[in-house]
Amino acid sequence: MLDVVTRNLREVVTIEELQEVMAKEEKKAYIGFEPSGLVHLGWLMCADKVKDLIDAGFDTTILLADWHAWINDKLGGNMEAIKTCGEYIKDAFAAMSVKGVKYVYASEMVSDADYWQLVLKIAKQTSLARARRAMDIMGRKAEEAEKDISKFFYPLMQVADIFYLDVDVALGGMDQRHAHMLARDVCKKLGMKKPVALHTHIISSLQAKERMDAKMSKSKPSSAIFIHDGYDAIQKKIRKAYCPEGVTEGNPIMEIARHIIFIHFDEMKVERKDAPPLTFNSYDELEESYVKKELHPLDLKNAVAEYIDRILSPIRQYFRQHPQNYEKLLEYMGQK
Repeated sequence: MLDVVTRNLREVVTIEELQEVMAKEEKKAYIGFEPSGLVHLGWLMCADKVKDLIDAGFDTTILLADWHAWINDKLGGNMEAIKTCGEYIKDAFAAMSVKGVKYVYASEMVSDADYWQLVLKIAKQTSLARARRAMDIMGRKAEEAEKDISKFFYPLMQVADIFYLDVDVALGGMDQRHAHMLARDVCKKLGMKKPVALHTHIISSLQAKERMDAKMSKSKPSSAIFIHDGYDAIQKKIRKAYCPEGVTEGNPIMEIARHIIFIHFDEMKVERKDAPPLTFNSYDELEESYVKKELHPLDLKNAVAEYIDRILSPIRQYFRQHPQNYEKLLEYMGQK
């Protein structure tokens, strides 16, 4: 099961510690999400990894970080909207076939004095400079905390979440690395369990171009494919996406093929105009063909759009049957 837990990850800190955890009869994992808007394609990687952890015997918790979203000024700081988004996120994971997971709201934990004692203990072991460096977990610049000191609580609370939930494994994207490393650094001083950190890749923005650090973002609709997008919207966004011929690094279309399509399908068939179709049985085969310029970007884009639509079709169907939280969230977002 180690291969299942580690597949499609960018980083494991550390593999030796993960092997020790895997040998335990009872083991816990968690991942946290800010309820802050609509779910995009990048979340599929997290959903797939949550399913892998459950299959490997982990008692897995999804933390709905409502207080964190409030601190981060998401959804206008409206806690009712944030809570609605939390319920929508539950729907989204159900739509992505995540079963057997436990959901916890941060607001449930902050009512416990022990939680805040943890936050303060972590704060006493953390310099201001270290807290500033961890601001990237919020998608914020360190300077923003100078005007709103609550932002400094965010990384401290994320570390407290890990300890309070008593998890063996913390899962997140590479943008969560600073918080996970802070937890690993301070755990011994606090007498807490050292968490193994599992980090997923981050899918680049569809409009990334040369900006390797740009990622899909719910706040920039043109940069992301959302799980509610229909085929026409998917195709339109993919057609406009950055996809330089023969280049794979920083190419969001190739990243989608690698980290999403080939996780859900054993092969990928690419239809071509005025040429026989090409069938790839692995991402490596696809990459080799693309680098050699045997595969044109437009043909690749058309195929990626079709496969993404096949993945998202049952998700859209789920929301047609369970629209309440989604529609309420759209109202809060002013999109309905």
